[in-house]
Amino acid sequence: MCNCDPKDVESLKERQCGLCAAAEKQAPGTVVFFAQDTNPRKPNRWLAMPRQHSPGMHLLGDLPLETRTELWREAIGKAKSLWGDQWGVATNGVKARTQCHVHIHIGRLIEGVEWGDFLVIDGPEEIPDPGNSGLWIHPAGAKLHVHTDEQVSETVLLR
Repeated sequence: MCNCDPKDVESLKERQCGLCAAAEKQAPGTVVFFAQDTNPRKPNRWLAMPRQHSPGMHLLGDLPLETRTELWREAIGKAKSLWGDQWGVATNGVKARTQCHVHIHIGRLIEGVEWGDFLVIDGPEEIPDPGNSGLWIHPAGAKLHVHTDEQVSETVLLR
């Protein structure tokens, strides 16, 4: 559980609240913003985040549907611009997250990682709410494959 409060600057100094602090630096009215991952072991990763905060561990389902869809649309657009048809986006489940602010990892999909069951969808508006779990998404021709029910999902992306 996270106790950060965007109205209390001191609370945003906690390590797990770093992305909340980044969100607060965005202009009011910003829906989605991007930041390069600061983890030195992930030099090719980007993060997509909503400016909007939610209480506790900021779940995707806490966002209004329009905001959630725009977050996915923007993340996928950024991924395509960086890696063409070899992109992937992922969000980790609550148990595996180190930051409270909801964020989507953007990276190049590792070759041959397709496994398990997945949903086949047409676009971001069909991406399900993962609840407390994570999910990862990648292109499959004109469709998207959505892999759900995993806690650590970002490992399908190159570091």
